[in-house]
Amino acid sequence: MLNDVLVGRNEEIQRLNQCMNEERSQLVVVYGRRRVGKTYLINKYFNGCFDFKLTGIYNARKEVQLQNFVTELNRQGNTTLDCPKSWAEAFSHLRTYIEELPEDEKHVIFFDEMPWLDTAKSEFLPSFEFFWNDYGCTVKNLVCIVCGSATAWMEKKIAQNKGGLFNRQTCSLFLKPFTLKETEEYLVSRGIVWSHYDISECYMILGGIPFYQSLLRSDLSLSGNIDNLFFRKRAELWDEFDHLYQTLFNNSELYIKTVEALSSKRGGLTRKEISEKTGIYNNSSLTEVLDGLAVCDFIRKEAFYGNHKRELRYQLSDYYTAFYFHFLKDKHGRDEHFWSHSYDNPARRAWTGLTFELLCKDHIRQIKQKLGISGVLSEEYTWSIPSTSDNGINKGAQIDLLIDRRDHVINLCEIKFVSNLFEIDKSYNEVLRNKIEAFSRISKAKKSLQLTIISPYGVKDGKYSNIVTNQVLLDDLFL
Repeated sequence: MLNDVLVGRNEEIQRLNQCMNEERSQLVVVYGRRRVGKTYLINKYFNGCFDFKLTGIYNARKEVQLQNFVTELNRQGNTTLDCPKSWAEAFSHLRTYIEELPEDEKHVIFFDEMPWLDTAKSEFLPSFEFFWNDYGCTVKNLVCIVCGSATAWMEKKIAQNKGGLFNRQTCSLFLKPFTLKETEEYLVSRGIVWSHYDISECYMILGGIPFYQSLLRSDLSLSGNIDNLFFRKRAELWDEFDHLYQTLFNNSELYIKTVEALSSKRGGLTRKEISEKTGIYNNSSLTEVLDGLAVCDFIRKEAFYGNHKRELRYQLSDYYTAFYFHFLKDKHGRDEHFWSHSYDNPARRAWTGLTFELLCKDHIRQIKQKLGISGVLSEEYTWSIPSTSDNGINKGAQIDLLIDRRDHVINLCEIKFVSNLFEIDKSYNEVLRNKIEAFSRISKAKKSLQLTIISPYGVKDGKYSNIVTNQVLLDDLFL
């Protein structure tokens, strides 16, 4: 079992402990975004010791996958089996091997990147279903772990299987990216000690993805690391985008079209708008794309406050993808020190403002904790109205984050990523008052309204600072 600390995976470790202590067979499903650390977690927990382990190979033929299967089985079982001609024969061999293992010990078999084993016309999944239903689920000391980065496949074929595996999984682990706090802990464990401001900017580029963070070097500054990872020639992540989407999705071009369209609109797009921008018909084809991106946490579905039609907007939520379309696409190799040279670049300032909003939405729990409302049920929205020129009454307004609380309070959150104290001058005071007035008038909300500023270092005391009811600082997001 696990001997040392694994950053940020306490809940998953606890669930694995429970599975290992159960006196019945276990089918454990592990899935989540590519690079989030699924295989690392399982290998670390079991110290790389499995009774049988098979890793699928991307785009490999069935014959290659079967040869890898029998090679591993022969190695573990000290046998000289020939390569099976089908997956049904392969699982028959696996059953024979397991039956010969000691009955008084736990036995763990691990199928990593299972979606890649399920090639066209291979009959892999039906063969695995039969193996588990006819035999595996009856072996009390057997733990079978299935893992995959193609999250849509894992969700549909395993976690929500309506056929032979329906209700068969005993444990489902969806690995989420690190939070800011977990990111800081991980960086410190690797000898990287940065300010919360730098960690946040790093998070806005790499997200909470452990693999990306593992590439950071302690001898380089944040800017030096970003240049090293993205902008120098043949950098580690220079071709990550295409590889990421091609290995996760069939017809990856449709998924790429969709995230590119979403990257161009700060507030997100409706289904109709996505269809118009991408040329994907607004039918089941678009549903499949949107569901696939959502289950991988590449996009999020957002409701607008007061939208009685329940029309959802889809917003790009993957930090790496957003960074790619803002700074990497068609620009690789032009300036190997681009990030170090672009500190005052207007495009970079606009990107940080937009992405900090995304970061705050991913840390709602921490925001509520700072506001002292952790135990209060709430729903989160965005809200905006376009400006009009017909009567001058509606100047247009947007609220970055709206926390609608069950205790009859609504926090109207203004999110600002600035490098010092945020100062509210006369003109910005008018902007804020217009937002509050417009929301109150148009939404007709009966709840108390509180203006909440979320910024790295808080609001500077001044003539107009009393408009702010409460503040959330960057340090608070690391709770």
